[in-house]
Amino acid sequence: MTMFMDVHHGMAGITAEQLKAAHEADLAVQDREGVEFRQAWADPESGTVYCLSSAPSKEAVQRVHERTGHPADEVHPVPLQV
Repeated sequence: MTMFMDVHHGMAGITAEQLKAAHEADLAVQDREGVEFRQAWADPESGTVYCLSSAPSKEAVQRVHERTGHPADEVHPVPLQV
């Protein structure tokens, strides 16, 4: 499985509770696409949210986010880690 970092824009003012709820929504449906969401981060000031996952494809990541009502603006493979 490949690791992916996806990015959501336009979420200015997001709270910790809202980020947690969005992440939990992804976790609730991730198995349907074979995705494992690992962590999410947010910058409320810029409205940017980042999600780290392992998945069979970037399309699978996007389908999970679409099902939960917050499609990603960008999905990037990150095949190298240290």
